[in-house]
Amino acid sequence: MTTPARPSALDGIALRLFAVFLLTAMSAAARAAAQSVPVGQVVFVRSALALGPICVYMALRGGILPNLRTARPGAHLIRGSLGGLSIALSFLSLAHLPVASAEALSFLAPVLSLPLAAAFLHERVGTAALGAVLLGLAGTLLMLWSALALPEDGAVIGVAAGLGFALVMAVVRVLVKDMTRSEPAATIAFYMALISSLLALGSAPWGWVVPDRDAAIALAATGLLGGLAAIAGTEAVARAPVATLAPVEYTGLVWALLFDLVIFATVPGWQAMAGAALILTAAAMVSLPRR
Repeated sequence: MTTPARPSALDGIALRLFAVFLLTAMSAAARAAAQSVPVGQVVFVRSALALGPICVYMALRGGILPNLRTARPGAHLIRGSLGGLSIALSFLSLAHLPVASAEALSFLAPVLSLPLAAAFLHERVGTAALGAVLLGLAGTLLMLWSALALPEDGAVIGVAAGLGFALVMAVVRVLVKDMTRSEPAATIAFYMALISSLLALGSAPWGWVVPDRDAAIALAATGLLGGLAAIAGTEAVARAPVATLAPVEYTGLVWALLFDLVIFATVPGWQAMAGAALILTAAAMVSLPRR
């Protein structure tokens, strides 16, 4: 009698790579929407629309009602609240910074998640993974150099929001990894989107607007892309350790640079290009040896 094959770490890496692309595309859409729509409204639409693809995924994974059952409502409440806060901080950063600069700040989250994973999940952080994260951090610092040199008045707000996002996401990553031991990925993604949308709805009395056509398209894209990314990302951490996935996050910077160039006509400087090279090297260091 043969036993079912267990998901490999490579499955987790592939899913995380896909999730990173989706999240970066979502960030580009959020930046476009945040130019004329309040951040709270962007967060609400992103979270509410994400429920659509998540429910479809739940239906394909055993039905919606079975996936709504949970033995850890308190953990979902904490995760959903922190998730909503992280989305708000991320979109606030995107409202004041180019996509690549905001993305670079978010890459501090994997760095902060490693000691948390070691302390609370008892994961072993290997020398190669630690070296890759440090190399990626060096690339991120080059990106920060470029971000802080921006002449825009809101650049400081954007950097502060990005740093806050990284700190919150470091906690969320470890919490999600712990929850995947007993909760399906679809359940985690559903309650996160539901709770964060309800929290964002509370910002409606403070300046929500009727978006124009372009802003409405960008808002819709944030929701659909965010829902797909939540599913892929949660499935990834269920298959691979946090330490393994951490450097994979840095590949999102390549997509961010492309989105800035193609959509927003922002030409990256030499700091951004050098940082991207270091970050790609870090991702290769964690993926190729396992392959």
